[in-house]
Amino acid sequence: MSAVATSQAARLPAWSLFGAVLSGAGLPIYIYAPKYYADTYGISLTLLGAVLFGLRLFDVVQDPVLGWVSERLGKLRVWAVWVGGLVLAASMYGLFAVEPPISAVIWFGLMITGLFSAFSFMTINFYAEGVTKASSLTGGHTRLAAWRETGALLGVCAAAVAPSVLQPLVDAPFAIFAVSFCLFVLAALVWMTPEWTGGGTQEPTPIKAILEDSVARRLLILALINATPLAVSSTLFLFYVESRLGAPGWEGPLLVLFFLAAAASSPFWARLSDRIGPKRALLAAMALAIAAFACVLALGDGDVWLFAIICVLSGATIGADLTLLPAMFARRMAHVSPNGGQGFGLWSLVSKFTLAFAAAVLLPILQLAGFNSGTVDNPASALSTLTLLYALVPCILKLVAIGLLVATPLEE
Repeated sequence: MSAVATSQAARLPAWSLFGAVLSGAGLPIYIYAPKYYADTYGISLTLLGAVLFGLRLFDVVQDPVLGWVSERLGKLRVWAVWVGGLVLAASMYGLFAVEPPISAVIWFGLMITGLFSAFSFMTINFYAEGVTKASSLTGGHTRLAAWRETGALLGVCAAAVAPSVLQPLVDAPFAIFAVSFCLFVLAALVWMTPEWTGGGTQEPTPIKAILEDSVARRLLILALINATPLAVSSTLFLFYVESRLGAPGWEGPLLVLFFLAAAASSPFWARLSDRIGPKRALLAAMALAIAAFACVLALGDGDVWLFAIICVLSGATIGADLTLLPAMFARRMAHVSPNGGQGFGLWSLVSKFTLAFAAAVLLPILQLAGFNSGTVDNPASALSTLTLLYALVPCILKLVAIGLLVATPLEE
C-alpha cells in the first residue's frame, strides 16, 4: 500500500468518531426527548409533536441556507464547524442537564432548535467534505460511507443504551449522558480538525441545478420515503417495548441490539453493493425489512425474545439504508455539485423531515387512541393502534420505496 493510501486509511477512524457524535445527537434524541419531557414535565404528546413538526418547517428554509453558507466557507469551514460543535454540546446539556428556567415546552423548543440547527450545519459540512475526501480515497464513496456510517451506527448504539445503563447507577442519568456527550463532541472536533480542506475549488452550485438533475431528485425522493419507516419505528420504539410488549427496562438492550446489527451489517452491504450493484443490494434490504416488520404484527405481551430476533433482522436492513443511499447521493453530487454544500443541505432536510413527520402525525394519533405514556393500563384499542403504527405503516412505506427504486434507473 502506498504512503498516501496508508495515511488515508489512518485518518478514516476520525470520520467514524465524528459520525458517531453526530448520530448520537440525532436519532436517539427523537427516541428519548419526547418521552423524557412527557414523563418528567407532563407535556402532552400532541404538543411535543407539534413543536417538533414546527421546527422542521423552519428547517425547510434553514437547511438549504446552511448548505449555501457551507459552499462559501472555504478555509473557514473548520472554525465554523467548531462553533457548530460547541452549540451542539451546549444545547444537549441544556436539554437534559438543566431544569427548565421557563416553561418546559418553550425550553424544549429552544434547546431542540439549537441542537438540530448545529446538527444540520455540522452534518452538511461533514458530508460535503466527504465528496472531496472520496475523490482521493481508494474505494471512493462506498469505502468512506462504510467507515462513516459504521461509526454513526455505533454512536447511535452508545447514545441509545447510555440512559438505560445509567438509570440504576445514578440519580440523573440523562444529565450524565449530556455531560459525556459534550466530552465526545470535543474529542471529535479535535481529531477531525486536520481533515477539513474547505471543499473543492469549483464555483458554488445553485440549488436549482441540483433539483433539475433527475438522478439527484429521484435519490432525494427515495431517501424521504425510505427513511420514514426508521423514523416511525424510532419515534414509537420506547412506547412499544414498554406498553405493547410489557417489558419496561428492555428498551436499552433492544435498541443496542438493533443498532449493533445495523453497524455490523454495514460492511456486508458495502461488499454486496460492489458485487451486484447498489440498487439490487438496496432492494434486498428493503424486502428483508418488510418481512421483519410484518412479523411484529403477530407479537403481543411478553414476546421479548421474538422481538429481539426481529430487531436484529430489521437493524441489519438499516445498515444498507445508511450506507448505500448516502454513498449513491455523494457520488452523484461529485458530478452535479462538487462542493456538496447545497446538495447535502437538501439531504439533511429530507432526513430530519421524516423524523418530524413521524412525531407530528403518530404521537397525536396515539393520544387520540387513548394511549398514556408510562402507564400499564392502556386500553386494548390504544395498544392495537400502537402496533399498527409501529409495524404496518413501515411495511406500506417500504413497499412504496421498492416501487420507486425499481422504476428508477439510479445506477446510470
